[in-house]
Amino acid sequence: MKPARCLSLCVTVWLAGTMAGVADEACKLTPLDTAEVAAVRDGRTLILKDGRELRLAAIEVGDESRAALELAVAGQPLRLARLGEERDRYGRTLAFAFAGDARQSLQQALIGQGMARVAARVGDGTCAKSLLAAEREARRARRGLWADPTFAPLPAENYLRLEAERGRFVLVQGKILSVRESGGTIYMNFGRRWTQALTATMLRREARRFAAAGLEPKRLEGRRVLVRGWLEQRSGPTIELTAPEQIELAE
Repeated sequence: MKPARCLSLCVTVWLAGTMAGVADEACKLTPLDTAEVAAVRDGRTLILKDGRELRLAAIEVGDESRAALELAVAGQPLRLARLGEERDRYGRTLAFAFAGDARQSLQQALIGQGMARVAARVGDGTCAKSLLAAEREARRARRGLWADPTFAPLPAENYLRLEAERGRFVLVQGKILSVRESGGTIYMNFGRRWTQALTATMLRREARRFAAAGLEPKRLEGRRVLVRGWLEQRSGPTIELTAPEQIELAE
């Protein structure tokens, strides 16, 4: 068997075993290759010895995450696998990474330690499910960042808190009071005054995908939910929803 084919087969077998226990169905990753770390740029970006810049997919981090990532990769080779595109728009390799013989990805490890949050778009519902479960557990246990009240989900009706976090990745929790459509956009309003409370928006053409995930917009009216994404200021505080993993039914 040729070395390249052998490597691909070995990595495929390894991935099947690695992801088998994290969800009822396997999180389907596509094998890439192996690499060695030259430097840690930030909490989710690694410089590889072959010159590539690796961006860890599916997570958002802060400055606090860098030390945890440095510890996780110290002296360890990486096994890489992708979910979706192999490169981002800046040409960086975008992948899940596994250090040494670890069965858990760096992403899952950082989230479990409370040192990362699940991104707005993961790219696969099964993979998102396992990452979100790890994040919920870390939140409940107040691990890492979650020990700091600053990182607690923001109240959807608190305009001053929302205004202070404008332009940042946030988690926001509250009750959806109304769901309205206008043109090609669906608006989920968390307050009586949409200029003062959060509004989550989605394109109408995306509604079927959310409904398939059990999140039909109209049925969310009156429900308490947690939404994640980048907080913008339009006519009021807004998060644009592009993937079902951005909405969680509140416990």
